[in-house]
Amino acid sequence: MRLQDAIRLATRTPDPESPRRKMRLLCGFTPSYLEVFVKAYAVQRLAAAMEIETGLFGNLLNSIEQASAKASCETAVVVEWADIDPRLGFRHSGGWGREVQQDIAAGAVPAFGRLLDSLRKLAASGPVALAGPTLPLPPLSHTAGFQASAFELELRKLAADFLAAAAGFPGVRVLDAARLDAFSPPAERLDLKLDLLAGSPYTIEHASALGRLILETVFPPPPRKGLITDLDDTLWEGILGEQGSDGVFWDLEHRSQIHGLYQQSLAVLAENGVLVGVATKNDPALVEQALNRPDLLIPRQRLFPIMAGWGPKSESVGRILAAWNIAPDSVIFIDDSPMELAEVQSRHPGIECIRFAKDNPNLVWETLCELRDRFGKPLLSEEDSFRAASLRAAEQIEPGLRGQDGGQFLRQLGGKVTLDFTKNAEDSRPLELINKTNQFNLNGRRYAESDWRALLQSPDSFLLTVSYLDKFGPLGKIAVVTGVLSGDLCRVGRWVMSCRAFSRRIEFHTLAGLFQRLNCSELRLDFAETGRNGPLREFLASFAALPPGVGEVALTKDVVLGSDLNLPHEVVVCG
Repeated sequence: MRLQDAIRLATRTPDPESPRRKMRLLCGFTPSYLEVFVKAYAVQRLAAAMEIETGLFGNLLNSIEQASAKASCETAVVVEWADIDPRLGFRHSGGWGREVQQDIAAGAVPAFGRLLDSLRKLAASGPVALAGPTLPLPPLSHTAGFQASAFELELRKLAADFLAAAAGFPGVRVLDAARLDAFSPPAERLDLKLDLLAGSPYTIEHASALGRLILETVFPPPPRKGLITDLDDTLWEGILGEQGSDGVFWDLEHRSQIHGLYQQSLAVLAENGVLVGVATKNDPALVEQALNRPDLLIPRQRLFPIMAGWGPKSESVGRILAAWNIAPDSVIFIDDSPMELAEVQSRHPGIECIRFAKDNPNLVWETLCELRDRFGKPLLSEEDSFRAASLRAAEQIEPGLRGQDGGQFLRQLGGKVTLDFTKNAEDSRPLELINKTNQFNLNGRRYAESDWRALLQSPDSFLLTVSYLDKFGPLGKIAVVTGVLSGDLCRVGRWVMSCRAFSRRIEFHTLAGLFQRLNCSELRLDFAETGRNGPLREFLASFAALPPGVGEVALTKDVVLGSDLNLPHEVVVCG
């Protein structure tokens, strides 16, 4: 982004209706350009006006410690070499000789240690994006520039160890140095003139690249939920119907290794909780033979559902979306055929379609990297490990629910609903559910992480996290309710439930549990129609008349608990 464009975006008068965001930008230098670009990217990507609090010039450690004592807020911390020792910067005249180098190396260990301790405290109060040293070291070693010295290598090792340790703290996200290198060549980052004049060491181009990555790391985009893949000339090389299950390949020997790399990437995505389905024009029996080959690099059980037939690909994609119960805009479809991609796109406009360029390994590599970005998330939860298995279980349950006595069928599942009222800020799953759930969602409103922590710290607030398991296995934490309790009145600000929990009457257990545990006589729910939250709207309409569009929905204890809720599961209350 050009500086003049960034200034225009960062300084324009915000729309009164646009969201406002706050964050801290802590560094030991003057972040003039960097601050402007972070604000500009916030407007560009988040459509939000960004208010930024900066730290103390020349004292990064003190800035972090002061921030730790303040209210929760998203924070970016940028560590440069001068923060480890001023003699590694360019505004200090402390010498660069061998004795100085030895002293710097000895002091770097405790310096990184102090930063690490302060970051641990800061991350306990809110999410932290951390950037390691991005500027060059001074030319102080005895070797020529093309030969790394032991002193430089030791400093870089200490920095890498520091970043690795910080990445292990819940709440800390370390910016990827390789991605920054791709956007900002290391030799083009230092503006020595500006550093000496104003203490601002970055070139405009580097400030733009770093500002973009900081914004993406502090406010990551919501990850996609599912990937649908073709088979022939995509998951493997060859046409299954012509060559048979033993005649398709994905290995180096048959010059089809790029398909093996794709399979490995899909396996990692599936392991991390991404839903992976198959839409293929093929004979179902042949598909099963090929997918059960022992050398397949993504386990057959990781693929669900598999839609094989001769109809339009868009029909198969539609059936997969229905089985997953998610919207097209949460899904990516990959196929080698531009015609198939166009046909699917025309029927499901929200889906993202990507061509598998089987004859161009470099483009496929770009696709694999793109998939990591689309599906990446800061943390994995327990629920990610059994998401696909729970959908398979739901497929088995549905026929029973459609029978003559669905309630009796549910009672035979041996289901257990756990209502946990613990306010645990370190559990990332409740916030993840609120920020990605659409269909059973009270109003579609999301939380920034700092707002989430502030809510949990309020003495009048409550958090209910609902978990479920039955004889088909656990669903994990599948529903969240937040609100504020005032006497015998409870105001509910957020209520979401995963689509995997539909049809099991868990929402009825949740509603009854709120009245019973909070001992309130009335719930007032902050309802807003989103266009996608039909399931929740139908649920609330069974108890009360709903306002048109947006408004409060009042539910009384007498009406709700006096109804036939038909609660089929065992309930455990804790917290």
